[in-house]
Amino acid sequence: GDQLFVLEVNPRASRTVPFVSKAIGMPLAKIAAKVMTGKTLQELGFTEEMSPKHWCIKEAVFPFVRFPGSTIRLGPEMRSTGEVMGMDEDFGVAFAKTQAAAKPSLPVGGNVFLSVKDQDKPKAVELAKKLVKLGFQIYSTSGTADNLKENGIEAKKLFRIAEGRPNVLDLIKNGEMQMIINTPSGMVPRKDENHIRSQAYLHNICIMTTLTGATAAVAGIEALKEKDFEVRSVQSYVRKNVATV
Repeated sequence: GDQLFVLEVNPRASRTVPFVSKAIGMPLAKIAAKVMTGKTLQELGFTEEMSPKHWCIKEAVFPFVRFPGSTIRLGPEMRSTGEVMGMDEDFGVAFAKTQAAAKPSLPVGGNVFLSVKDQDKPKAVELAKKLVKLGFQIYSTSGTADNLKENGIEAKKLFRIAEGRPNVLDLIKNGEMQMIINTPSGMVPRKDENHIRSQAYLHNICIMTTLTGATAAVAGIEALKEKDFEVRSVQSYVRKNVATV
């Protein structure tokens, strides 16, 4: 708990550099190379703090659908096979763009399966309230459903996969589930969790495995309820910042 471990140290420019360069319209790698040859930032005209008025969100693309049975849980190891970027003045719209690009897109209605570990249940209540307000029907297993009911939120109960039917896999296969929020219960995922996540990917259903991601998804859904996002060029966001160095 109190020990910090360094996994790796990379003395190089990471994939974050081109992402930030695109976000602010400045060729950071080129600027850095010129500084290494003796140029100063003042000579290169790069002395002001960059404060974009738009949001830039990076989303990873995962190949889980191509590997049935793989453990769908994020950790320190590299598991993504690509990345996408969403840009907009509104955070929710920017996040919605990343999901549309990475697939699947955020739903704007329908059913949500909500099943979280015990320490996530207090925060899940607020999330569920927002989803109900947005018009979604909540489905949960008994533990999460009881917790929601204690806080004034009605959720339809589903059996755990090993307990009986109907369970969440039935709704997924029948095309009756539009979104899944399922946080890992521990370092070793339960069998049910792996089944749920793998089926969600297989059926192209939006799935969030952290409450942080789920909160961002709700912000994206709220934004999409108000307006559809527009397609714009990257240059239209950063044109005034583009440097000629």
